[in-house]
Amino acid sequence: MPSTSRSRIWAGIALALAAAIAFALANTSASLAYQSGSNPLTVAAFRFVLPAAVLVVWLRLGGIPLGLSKRSGWIAVALGIVTAIYTWALLSAIGMIPLALAVLVFYLFPLIATVILGICGWEKLGWRKIAAIVLAFVGLTLALDVTGGNLNIIGVTLAFVAALGLGTVIVVSSRVIRAGDSRPVTLYMATAAGVLLIAYCAAAGEFVLPRTGLGWAGFIGAAAFYAFAMIAFYIALSMIGPVQVSLMSYAEPVVAAGLGVTLLGEALAPMQVAGIALVVVALVGATLWQPRAP
Repeated sequence: MPSTSRSRIWAGIALALAAAIAFALANTSASLAYQSGSNPLTVAAFRFVLPAAVLVVWLRLGGIPLGLSKRSGWIAVALGIVTAIYTWALLSAIGMIPLALAVLVFYLFPLIATVILGICGWEKLGWRKIAAIVLAFVGLTLALDVTGGNLNIIGVTLAFVAALGLGTVIVVSSRVIRAGDSRPVTLYMATAAGVLLIAYCAAAGEFVLPRTGLGWAGFIGAAAFYAFAMIAFYIALSMIGPVQVSLMSYAEPVVAAGLGVTLLGEALAPMQVAGIALVVVALVGATLWQPRAP
């Protein structure tokens, strides 16, 4: 493998890992905003404003056109609408069930994306990936503690809807971006998602800002971390592809679980910890088992 290609892969992996950590910090920050009186709809509505603004400035400074072709533009807008829906669903789930649980259900999205790619014939679904999927599902079952009888079904369902949405967005956006510049596509997505959520927030009369300094820190932190994470995630997608960037995102459940315990006072049973470990082993293994180019 040429050194330039190897360097690009490692840079993409590092960027995907940084995005995963930032996503975890964004979700934790959102929980702090909820505790201060804000709500998922308000947080979801404004967390796309900053990435859109950053991308406009970045592209303008680089002399890169903001526009896309008509076909790619409409696809990117549609992906933005789906992004708005799955973002609201995830933030709502975080408000109903423990953070670690919501994130673990949400992190079915790499498996969903891999299956969609395999069905469409865009990626080969070999036995190693299937084994990783089975192991990850076992880990998720343990982590969810489905026999505990204390699950909020609506919250779990919303988290799964979010996983399905992001899995679909990753697959479709990878076909639009391919190995090109992901920033214009990300700009369209962030703008469409932000406009839709802000309009819905205003129409529903659910615009609620935090009441405390800590809540405002969480509100602003959610936007800042999400801006970095969203931009970095799609740049990494253009560098290492949809399957590998999704698998590298499994660094987030570990970070999110740790943040939920240390910052939010949430408790994880030993069985849930074992489940998290199985999920991480499955997805790290699937990443390391990627076939080498001849």
